[in-house]
Amino acid sequence: MLEVTAEAHDKLTEYFKENNLTSSLRIFLNHGGCSGPTLGLALDEAKAEDERFEQQDLQFLIEKNLLQQCGSITVDYINAGKQSGFSIRPSTPLPGAGGGCSAGSCGSGGCGC
Repeated sequence: MLEVTAEAHDKLTEYFKENNLTSSLRIFLNHGGCSGPTLGLALDEAKAEDERFEQQDLQFLIEKNLLQQCGSITVDYINAGKQSGFSIRPSTPLPGAGGGCSAGSCGSGGCGC
């Protein structure tokens, strides 16, 4: 299942109109980083192994295996003062989540990712 909040839908629709885009949006597993894997959002074309979700005028693609691992996924738009962007959250922990650093902390520059 996929939930797209009203604010996220509005921001995505606005972006598509401003840039004259017609592509689908892929939710994907972004490997790496000091905090472990995260979900990302990108423009892409449909593939045979994708589950497709229509949200009014937007089409989202999620690889079936990833969707099975994540359970439901929520796409939201967060506006926190000077920082804003999309938050893509699974209902269950991501495969391999739990941090990717072998030594030190990310803030100290000691991340071995």
